[in-house]
Amino acid sequence: MIVIEIEKPGGPEVLKVVDRQRPRPGPGEVLVRVIASGVNRPDVQQRRGLYPPPPGASDIPGLDVAGIVEEVGEGVETLQVGTPICALVNGGGYAEFCLAPAVQCMPIPRGLSFIEGASLPEVFFTAWNNLIWLARVTEGETLLIQGGASGVGMAGIQIARHLRRAIVFATAGTPQKREICLSVGATTAFDYRGAWDDDIRDQTRGLGVDVVLDGQAGPRTQRQLDLLKPDGRLVFIASHDGETAEVNIRSLVRRRLTITGSTLRPRPAEYKGRLARELIAQVWPLIEDGRIKTYIHQAVEFHQVRDAHAILDDNRQIGKVVLVVDPTMAATVPEPLPALQLT
Repeated sequence: MIVIEIEKPGGPEVLKVVDRQRPRPGPGEVLVRVIASGVNRPDVQQRRGLYPPPPGASDIPGLDVAGIVEEVGEGVETLQVGTPICALVNGGGYAEFCLAPAVQCMPIPRGLSFIEGASLPEVFFTAWNNLIWLARVTEGETLLIQGGASGVGMAGIQIARHLRRAIVFATAGTPQKREICLSVGATTAFDYRGAWDDDIRDQTRGLGVDVVLDGQAGPRTQRQLDLLKPDGRLVFIASHDGETAEVNIRSLVRRRLTITGSTLRPRPAEYKGRLARELIAQVWPLIEDGRIKTYIHQAVEFHQVRDAHAILDDNRQIGKVVLVVDPTMAATVPEPLPALQLT
């Protein structure tokens, strides 16, 4: 099979198209014939040498795929050969064939193409895990999503608005990106280089927010803590602006604040399988009826993977960039098979 591998840490030029042996599924796994694969920020960090795959994971980048089940491993009873699925994987998505734990496979929501299906798993798994499970966003709370025009940002805005009726503020770097944040449900969107914290205080009568979801960290950390209400939660999904920060511990203790963070990739399949089931039950119906949308910034041909990474390096994307592995099928809208139809 043809795959994309990382020759050495560096820029997009280190991504190489090579031949490799096609893998075989182990117990609890399926082999997916990949039709489209999502391009995510962790792929960029892995390419730069900053995010090594966990033990046992493929060194091939790519964390979400859409395609057709080619082969099933021992013990897999819920999936059949020929079933169209999208899946969160532990690596290996930049390839013609990819292994996926069966419990992390999901139906492609009705009416969506394989390209659109490939845009869903990583961002919705991440948004759900961090906002619903870790931040415990409840009905009517107020939250700030930093980087609201990213794939995770837009997924988070929509989950919070439609499933928790939250008031959502967002930041983004351009007027176009801020307009996108508003279009998916943010109450207001601010320039992340500006005085977003003071602006939010003005709009909340000085109260601040219950939750902040951030991928930057570094110098902005204390500003975010200062913006939280008592019992507020700050959740990190990355630390692109700095791995360390100086914070006021006395204020944190006095106001009962929580700081947490997460990475999904090292989590066991059972954990991610529970996430998948909640997404299928609670989010997929909203995608199918059009209330929650996925946004594709650009679909890039598989052999032009360097162009796809350059988009993320330049921070040009709004929503998801997707690699088209099989151009003959990528725009096809599959019919879900009975075994994976939603109820």
